[in-house]
Amino acid sequence: MAVQRFTPEGMLQPTPYHHVAVGTGTRHVHVSGQIARAADGTALAPGDLAGQVAQVLRATATGLAGAGATFDDVLRLTFYVTDWAPEKIADLMAGVEKVAAEVGLPQPMPPASLIGVDLLFEPDVLVELEATAILD
Repeated sequence: MAVQRFTPEGMLQPTPYHHVAVGTGTRHVHVSGQIARAADGTALAPGDLAGQVAQVLRATATGLAGAGATFDDVLRLTFYVTDWAPEKIADLMAGVEKVAAEVGLPQPMPPASLIGVDLLFEPDVLVELEATAILD
């Protein structure tokens, strides 16, 4: 396996993700920021953060699969969320939990960052997700 994830003693616990990932493979996979859109561009889950999180995870899984990877190969996830406020964490995590098993997202997740932004691609986009993976 090209990726080992862990959280060393002394780092913040518990979190829904590991703090550290070590990659030993040679093929890097970068999935660009995914938003809640169908392949034809139709907006999915408008106004629903949990629904959009589920959709971006599905889209990211599709991108990874296209490169022969899965979430098991992911070193890092970066979530960008519009108008972030701590109260939104429940909706974000509800979206993660809704599809984690479906898309093969390990729990705890790979190392992840959540960055609050003013706006994204279009006004109805509430979340965008980037992934970096490594393969042998």
